[in-house]
Amino acid sequence: MKNIVILISGGGSNMAAIVKQAEKADWAHRLGARVAAVVSNKADAQGLVFAREHRLATAVLDHKAYPSRDAFDAALMAEIDRLGGAGSMAGQPALVVLAGFMRILTPGFVAHYAGRLVNIHPSLLPAFAGLNTHQRAIDEGCKFAGATVHRVTTELDHGQILDQAVVPVLPGDTAATLAARVLTQEHIIYPRAVERLLSGG
Repeated sequence: MKNIVILISGGGSNMAAIVKQAEKADWAHRLGARVAAVVSNKADAQGLVFAREHRLATAVLDHKAYPSRDAFDAALMAEIDRLGGAGSMAGQPALVVLAGFMRILTPGFVAHYAGRLVNIHPSLLPAFAGLNTHQRAIDEGCKFAGATVHRVTTELDHGQILDQAVVPVLPGDTAATLAARVLTQEHIIYPRAVERLLSGG
């Protein structure tokens, strides 16, 4: 079984979209894959409630409890490998999926999961890497915005692009209204990209 471990920090709507697609499309039988666990760096992350309701293993590692970024990432790697390796082949988890995980990861962490670490970013990369993407797109007068699923590398938001969705920027849009419109597309392209990776695409 190819295990997926999803990392969240908040509501986990992209995580929920992936879990729902895994169930709907029967990844377990079709692809030999499953969402094995959800890990958060915040105990009050609402996404943990959804994960537990869907009988997924969950774990919380509070980054504030660790003396350094390296120490936290080392503990996080150990927990991911423990959860992602349960009932699976060696070398699991097959994928580590960042779904609103609000941490910049260390090079050691990225190297440990090289080729298996994916993220979604709320812009049409390579445009608007980093934060405040929607407001920056509006301020620049962009006619289109969107979201990008990409592999994670040590360079922030610059890994191989796996999927994208384009969303129009409408007259009168605010960062909030644009973000809401982009999010609906994130929920489509992220499960699609994960499924494609699991299929060997």
